[in-house]
Amino acid sequence: MQHNEFYFYCHNKKLYGQYWKPQQLKAVVVLVHGMGSHSGRYSSFVVPEFIDKGYAVIGFDHFGHGHTEGKRGTCPGYEAVLDSITEVFDKVDELFNGFPRFLYGHSMGGNVALNYVLRRKPELKGVVITSPFLRIAFPTPAWKMALGKLFYRIAPNITLSSGIDAKYISRDEKEVNKYKEDKLVHNRISPNFSIPFIKAGEEAISKALQLHLPLLLLHGTDDYITSHYASKAFAKQSEKYTELKLFEGGYHELHNDLEKQEVLNTITGWMDNQL
Repeated sequence: MQHNEFYFYCHNKKLYGQYWKPQQLKAVVVLVHGMGSHSGRYSSFVVPEFIDKGYAVIGFDHFGHGHTEGKRGTCPGYEAVLDSITEVFDKVDELFNGFPRFLYGHSMGGNVALNYVLRRKPELKGVVITSPFLRIAFPTPAWKMALGKLFYRIAPNITLSSGIDAKYISRDEKEVNKYKEDKLVHNRISPNFSIPFIKAGEEAISKALQLHLPLLLLHGTDDYITSHYASKAFAKQSEKYTELKLFEGGYHELHNDLEKQEVLNTITGWMDNQL
């Protein structure tokens, strides 16, 4: 397995990227991570599973995340995040020109990946989405939303705690501890990284009929961070293209949860079928 790092610029920010390449390559997966995380968190299990099946993986750290520069939890805006995915696909064209491509987004990255497909309409073999942030799994007090919208207008880059409790990412205690001990993981979030994303989640559900690519959508029924009911709503609207698989009792990070092997087998098997 070959591993390389790279940097690229988007909206005057220097972003970090990395890719893994198998000896026998059949397709490429562009990985979009979730809020507070980074692309390196997929290197211990997810990436080797893809590599073993002949899939190259290319990931990057969002604005204000991981090894990418910028204040933690901030970004230039929603369209800028979509633009960063375009930049990564340009890197794919440079490195893996001619090979089939998949887009894989988790949580907030699932929100972004879905909207990227709906708005930018890229040519892909398929899309894999896990635990997408289309709606949060718990009700937000009206005063908190009002305050967030106010800050979005007057101080869009102010950061507060995301409120994510690490114990809800996985039922595997080892994975929870790894998350807590990872120095690149953070819990900061700004109005620029929340208000437009909440709106985009609702827009994705309302525009699900516009989906034009095969989609594998996975969600755990005990996800206390993002709503699996929202995933069901999206799948119902886009049933022509969407295959929904719910993992009973699954927590937020299915790829780090108790059934992670089944999750990755489901993903790689589905991608094999698309090829």
